[in-house]
Amino acid sequence: MNRRFRVTQFIALLLLVGLLSTAGLQAAKSAPRMIPDNFSTLAEQVSPAVVNIQVEKTAGETGMRQQFHGNPFGDERFKEFFGRGQDPEQRKQAGLGTGFIIDTTGYIITNNHVVENADKIKVVLKDEREFNAEIVGRDPQTDLALIKVDAKGDLPTVPMGRSADLKVGEWVVAIGNPFGLENTVTAGIVSAKGRVIGSGPYDDYIQTDASINPGNSGGPLVDMNGEVVGINTAILAQGHGIGFAIPIDMANAVVAQLKSKGEVTRGWLGVTVQDLKGDLAQYYGVEDKGGVLVADVVAGDPADKAGIKAKDVILKVNGEKVSSSRDLTTKTAGIAVGEKAKITLVRDGKELTLPVTVGKRAFTLASAEAPRKEKAKDSGYGLQVTDVTPEIAGQLNLNGEKGVVVVGVQPDSKAEKAGMQRGDLIVEVNRRNVESVSDFKSAIDQHKKSGGVDLLIKRMNTGVMVIHLA
Repeated sequence: MNRRFRVTQFIALLLLVGLLSTAGLQAAKSAPRMIPDNFSTLAEQVSPAVVNIQVEKTAGETGMRQQFHGNPFGDERFKEFFGRGQDPEQRKQAGLGTGFIIDTTGYIITNNHVVENADKIKVVLKDEREFNAEIVGRDPQTDLALIKVDAKGDLPTVPMGRSADLKVGEWVVAIGNPFGLENTVTAGIVSAKGRVIGSGPYDDYIQTDASINPGNSGGPLVDMNGEVVGINTAILAQGHGIGFAIPIDMANAVVAQLKSKGEVTRGWLGVTVQDLKGDLAQYYGVEDKGGVLVADVVAGDPADKAGIKAKDVILKVNGEKVSSSRDLTTKTAGIAVGEKAKITLVRDGKELTLPVTVGKRAFTLASAEAPRKEKAKDSGYGLQVTDVTPEIAGQLNLNGEKGVVVVGVQPDSKAEKAGMQRGDLIVEVNRRNVESVSDFKSAIDQHKKSGGVDLLIKRMNTGVMVIHLA
């Protein structure tokens, strides 16, 4: 009896050990891997579609740099990258960047600041084939550009993922050409999502600690499935290991328009809004609803025609909650011009929904590259400007600054050679304040016969600088 009992106990113990081992194995399989086994297979799959972009353009203040958040260019360490003690009008400047092929026929995504104002663009594949590229379209507002090569044969491509599915803490890989070191692969994690770094009205960056350096601009940020989830764009000048990528979901919408039309058209309501927080939200009775406060309505624009008024609180666009002024801008920008949008708002404590026929943004820096043969009419320097409107001020993140905005720079003109760019805010001409186009023309006419003019300008992501037009 005792012997039979001991045998039974032994068998039960073996069964228990087996169950515990099985449970342990299952738990181990279901537990997330803290460090992937390796990244080599992923790199082998993606790298053939990642290209080195070499750009040549006339020197001066240009858009060919890796974007730095924090304006580091006064730092002596950066002078070696951009030349020291040379006359900017006497030399050519070479720029390096990265891109990735999205179509077998040769369409390539990169950053706008890599190819902006380029005289020549050369694309080099991993297999060392080289092609000249043409700009299909650019969108400075999101810093995206679409270029194309004629390879006369199918090219390798990289599959697209969904940035909306990314989770903070997830592994990602950056592939590019930092400092000209071709096909460099670095790994890290998603540090944060939805970052706003002050580069424009559509900031919604993926933050990562995967190493990103000058030359990585325009390269892919890839998830562990080998799919592109972002475009590496900016780094934080004051810190190390902090990089930013444009979410691929945003890029896809922009690239589709660039490919089909050569420009980006964004929806526009015609309102100036501000975020609702704290006492202000409580005052309007929406502390638990979110939304944004309409501070002003542009007369004659879509919102005005639909009956939206100042002091209304916009809660939703087409049924989707609005959390901030930036969120409203993004949601309306994605609505097709001419389409009716349902705007849900609160007025005098009552909720109502108004149909608004979305208009086109009156001003945009997004455009196809103009043909070289086209000559713009201007004051003689190859420069076209416009007055600062509330819409332009919002797009360029201006905080009450006065001046005129550059909306056109003629190819091969004096303005282009000096380094002027679309989107520059001209604040002074020869130390004389300008607040309108008429002020600007008057100042130019007064001084251009005396050997040239000095323009004090403010440039997004760069700061204040002086450009001489001779």
